[in-house]
Amino acid sequence: MSSTVNGIGIDSRPPEPDPDELAKQSLKRIKNTFVIMSGKGGVGKTSVSVNLATALANKGFKVGLMDIDIHGPDIPRMLGMDGMMNVGENQKLQPMVFSENLGAVSIESLMRDKDEAIIWRGPVKHSVIRQFIGEVEWGDLDFLLIDAPPGTGDEPLTVAQLIKDARAIIVTTPQEVALADVRKSINFCKTMKMEIFGLIENMCGYTCPHCGEVSNIFGNGGGEKTADSSGINFLGRIPLDPNMVKCGDSGVSYQKKYSESGVTMAFCEIAERMSKIVAC
Repeated sequence: MSSTVNGIGIDSRPPEPDPDELAKQSLKRIKNTFVIMSGKGGVGKTSVSVNLATALANKGFKVGLMDIDIHGPDIPRMLGMDGMMNVGENQKLQPMVFSENLGAVSIESLMRDKDEAIIWRGPVKHSVIRQFIGEVEWGDLDFLLIDAPPGTGDEPLTVAQLIKDARAIIVTTPQEVALADVRKSINFCKTMKMEIFGLIENMCGYTCPHCGEVSNIFGNGGGEKTADSSGINFLGRIPLDPNMVKCGDSGVSYQKKYSESGVTMAFCEIAERMSKIVAC
């Protein structure tokens, strides 16, 4: 709406808020921000992000989970979240609610056709991630976990640029080819001056349900050795359990269904270790 004063047109609409300022104001209410990274795909990074967020929320922390895997968003499906995100009275997007202490945001929760391909270049992805930070009503959080796509491309680069105090958690599996890519992630963090909070070794052993024998299908201990040699905190190892895949595919909480499993215990221990390190 516009009006005229002495023949000069005046736009009476309030100025659009500065996106960078919105992001700064939102981040002031978040105590700890972590970007969950992996050097390569197929190491279970998103599964780790979802279950680590769940474990922290189960301990009573307020947790946000941001899915910035723009081209392959999986978090809503893994958490069993349907529908679209709503806009609140303050015109900010409301995170999808998983539990009292855990909310999540993903590009998939803004798409009516969940199977539509997203074909965006870097600048557009940068803008969307900035909106996910500043134009979402995250509120007061103890932890914001950001699930990034594999590699060292636009998405983790944007996080490093926008969130100066974000810390990296690198997920790997024990085999050497995965560990070689971890070293690339470590070098990325050093180049971007992003603190590496720690490393998690996923899929580190499978216990046969019939005989109880443990098989190290992908090897064992490589992640811990890489962390030690690089001077990085080793946060823990997660056993291999096929039920993780089944629960993720069906949108069922693994930790609720298998509360006594070794995987659940491992995530609880890592969440406890994290909370002690940050003294949250």
